[in-house]
Amino acid sequence: MITTEQIKELRELTGISVMQCKKALEEAEGDKEKALAILRDKSSAIAEKKGDRELGAGVVDAYIHSSKTMGTLIELSCETDFVARNEEFMTMARDIAMHITAVNPADIAELLEQPFVKNPDITIKQLTDGGVQKFGEKIVISRFVRFSVTK
Repeated sequence: MITTEQIKELRELTGISVMQCKKALEEAEGDKEKALAILRDKSSAIAEKKGDRELGAGVVDAYIHSSKTMGTLIELSCETDFVARNEEFMTMARDIAMHITAVNPADIAELLEQPFVKNPDITIKQLTDGGVQKFGEKIVISRFVRFSVTK
């Protein structure tokens, strides 16, 4: 039997709805790691279903390395201002900008396939797909530019 504590812990880890966490834990027979994998798989399917939706909002954010010698500007798009103003959405934009600053991908396609520097168990695509699952809207990295005083 799945406990309320297990559901609460998974929800705190992912930010995904209580019902989705409960279903994933039930499917995983209470195994938290398996439930996380199930939620990641489902986030890709959810993101794919929302792929045709129009983007009408988003944020532009920046990350500047502590050395002040490199940084990134990113445009992370979504469907509504409601999601764009969500603190977790803005944090996602900043985290992706930090990743770009650290790893220096050539383009968005390369970026999406890279392991996320803050959690190498997931790729940037899985991170954004998780955001789609969490916020219920299409999320796209529209563009980014990385600056560096050294080549």
